[in-house]
Amino acid sequence: MAGDAIEIEGVVTKCLPGSRFLVTVETGGNKHEFNAYISGKMRKNNIRILEGDSVRVELSQYDLTQGRIVFRDKKKKSPSAEADQSEQSTS
Repeated sequence: MAGDAIEIEGVVTKCLPGSRFLVTVETGGNKHEFNAYISGKMRKNNIRILEGDSVRVELSQYDLTQGRIVFRDKKKKSPSAEADQSEQSTS
């Protein structure tokens, strides 16, 4: 999959059972949702992924409905996650 992979950035919108996640990508004006799982190195190093995290995902050019999360960006958060954090800090 590494040679044929399409790498894109998205936001985790929902945590699913079995270490799977629903990831949303906005391209242009369209939203695309797909299932993603954690790559082996991220699982081995216990990288935690939560709703609202910005992630980099590899998609196969043959199947755009599932992908592999290869990187979690520490700095970028979705606007909804930032709003949740600001509400918690003011309380």
